Amino acid sequence: EMSVPDYMQCAEDHQTLLVVVQPIGIVPEESFFRIYKRISAVSQVNVRDSQRVLYIRYRHHYPPENNEWGDFQTHRKVVGLITITDCSSAKDWPQTFEKFHLQKEMYGSTLYDSRLFVFGLQGEIAEQPRTDVAFYPSYDECETVEKRIEDFIESLFIVLESKRLDRATDKSGDKIPLLCVPFEKKDFVGLDTDSRHYKKRCQGRMRKHVGDLCLQAGMLQDSLVHYHMAVELLRSVNDFLWLGAALEGLCSASVIYHYPGGTGGKVGARRAQGGSLSAEAGNRHRPGKGGILSFCSFLTCSVLGALTSNGINADTSAEIGRAKNCLSPEDIIDKYKEAISYYGKYKNAGVIELEACVKAVRVLAIQKRSMEASEFLQNAVYINLRQLSEEEKIQRYSVLSELYERIGFRRKSAFFKRIAAMQCAAPSIPEPGWRACYKLLLETLPGYSLSLDPKDFSKGTHRGWAAVQMRLLHELVYASRRMGNPALCVRHLSFLLQTMLDFLSDQEKKDVTQSLESYTAKCPGTMEFITLPDGLKLPPVPFTKLPIVRSVKLLNLPTSLRPHKMKSLLGQNVSTKSPFIYSPIIAHSRGEERSKKIDFQWVQGDVCEVQLMVYNPMPFELRVENMGLLTTGVEFESLPAALSLPAESGLYPVTLVGVPQTTGQITVNGYHTSVFGVFSDCLLDNLPGVKTNGCTVEVIPALPRLQISTSLPRSAHTLQPSSGDEISTNVSVQLYNGETQELIIKLENIGTEPLEKLEVTAKMVNTKEKLYGDFLSWKLEDTLSQFPLKPGKIATFIVNIKVKLDFSCQENLLQDLSD
Repeated sequence: EMSVPDYMQCAEDHQTLLVVVQPIGIVPEESFFRIYKRISAVSQVNVRDSQRVLYIRYRHHYPPENNEWGDFQTHRKVVGLITITDCSSAKDWPQTFEKFHLQKEMYGSTLYDSRLFVFGLQGEIAEQPRTDVAFYPSYDECETVEKRIEDFIESLFIVLESKRLDRATDKSGDKIPLLCVPFEKKDFVGLDTDSRHYKKRCQGRMRKHVGDLCLQAGMLQDSLVHYHMAVELLRSVNDFLWLGAALEGLCSASVIYHYPGGTGGKVGARRAQGGSLSAEAGNRHRPGKGGILSFCSFLTCSVLGALTSNGINADTSAEIGRAKNCLSPEDIIDKYKEAISYYGKYKNAGVIELEACVKAVRVLAIQKRSMEASEFLQNAVYINLRQLSEEEKIQRYSVLSELYERIGFRRKSAFFKRIAAMQCAAPSIPEPGWRACYKLLLETLPGYSLSLDPKDFSKGTHRGWAAVQMRLLHELVYASRRMGNPALCVRHLSFLLQTMLDFLSDQEKKDVTQSLESYTAKCPGTMEFITLPDGLKLPPVPFTKLPIVRSVKLLNLPTSLRPHKMKSLLGQNVSTKSPFIYSPIIAHSRGEERSKKIDFQWVQGDVCEVQLMVYNPMPFELRVENMGLLTTGVEFESLPAALSLPAESGLYPVTLVGVPQTTGQITVNGYHTSVFGVFSDCLLDNLPGVKTNGCTVEVIPALPRLQISTSLPRSAHTLQPSSGDEISTNVSVQLYNGETQELIIKLENIGTEPLEKLEVTAKMVNTKEKLYGDFLSWKLEDTLSQFPLKPGKIATFIVNIKVKLDFSCQENLLQDLSD
């Protein structure tokens, strides 16, 4: 039974010659892959004196049991072996050469030719001319490697051509041998070799075999003729396994004709097939640490497709004509279906069936027939192979994922990639590859409409299945933890909480926040970008929903601290006239509302307040450790607050305060919080549906502050209602007509600026009578001599109150006075 499927197979591989390149003894991996890369670059060689092209498929590992299926499909046969070895002294040479012979014996029955490249040996042995051995002083001094490979491929061609001619010529009378696959040999013991049925079977299989050889030898038309004849012969004797192979040969040749760019992937990238893999891909078949990791990196560089259309010899194919033998694009798929149905009859042909499905999918992808391609893939999923190793499972699911991606089934692709990721950390693996698992999980995100940028979720419309997305995010958290990266755990959990909050049940909200707190105890969440090893940057996740802010309002200063425009003694406002300019252009900017100027000012050095209306969406009390303002434009000292919001509270007012240290325009851009150990900077621009009355205010220089106290008792009732922009204090005094009294007023500078100016005016209200003389009088000279009044100093100011009323002829006066 063929055991190892090649998931990268495509139809055009049927025209390639398989060459295995292997190290002998201990060869540094880096050096081996350097030479391997150069060798595998020689993937196409034009045959001298003909229009034919030979295509070579290189492998650095090939299971010998697969080689035994070489008669069934010749592209599976190892026809060339190139070995690379380090040999520095002449005494090691015999042993090295012996190892080369042993290696040849492994593939002996199928090899057409082989070469040994020796690095490091100089002297007499190296100077002897040999065809099968090339000596090079070092890995840096080996300019002729590519030339040697071309010569080697020519020698393969000579053997191939002789075999093709030998098998193709019908020597009547000679018995045609029966070609077999390994599991059939025991079935044909004791069969009647003279029966017509047996001879037809031999003829049909040999025709099919010659078709394979023609295809490899660059004779596309001949191969089509032989495959057609093989199909007729094998169908007549119900030789289903080989009939399937003849049909598949027909498909391959027709695909090569219709799609000269290849079906494996990007056009013109055929040379990458098995060739320029990264050095670490070498770990793929070597047990031990890092195997799965490098293996997954190998998987991601998907294997690609074929090159030019075939040059064809003017031989028998010319008169047969192309149209008759070449299948149409629709027929190719029908014949693939038929071939696969025949393979399905043999449980030992599972690998052949699986690879045929994959080849058909690659063709259908080019034909853009996605639904049919998915049927072939569905079939491939259910093909039972022997017990696969974990590495093989990872490869299988990764390729299925890549093929689903190619036909546009993004979610199905993500599903299989996620299975591959889980396989990287299967319990049966002694050293689970958590890094590879994490990397593959990241690649599944687009298929589930998930990005790791919280801005993509701020628009309000949620895309994709939230339940699956949450599961995937939990898996990323778990993989991050197993990789030993707590910062990554915190970032993914924060993202889960912020973006999936609306979909979490009450219990899940509790569980996620508890997990988050346990991680942030070791590693607090920050607003830094996290850079992953492959260069991907994870943006920060600000908690704009913990709590949710609905409105932001900048508050005016308390009345006693508000700045007032200075008025002259005459009471006229000092107004500044400005020209009025009309503009029909309205600036529509997202932050237009936020940058509205506010009609009050803040004062440098005074505590300023911003009121937020917030609510807590959590089913438990939300503790916000550290909430403060984010501002630009002016140096600002934010004084953070700690909040405790009741469970699922309605709108709740929170006042944040700070002190502007300099003057100018200040804009409140947002706020910062610390919740569950995650620090967040929440910008108002990123918050949907936040009401604000403008967020830019002018900060004016620090102003002096004056506190006034008087020697008289306060009045029980106010004399007149305050107009709102002035501060009043009412004192009361009762005097008899003709009596006088002193009112002592203390002026204390309680600010930080000196008081430079004092103006006093008086005015009478609510009296209907004429007062005689100066009712109120004062002398400012004594007081002004104490000015400018330094901070902390007190000046006194005395007002004389003198009553002098005319009572004559007024009956109602007493009544008025008591009012």
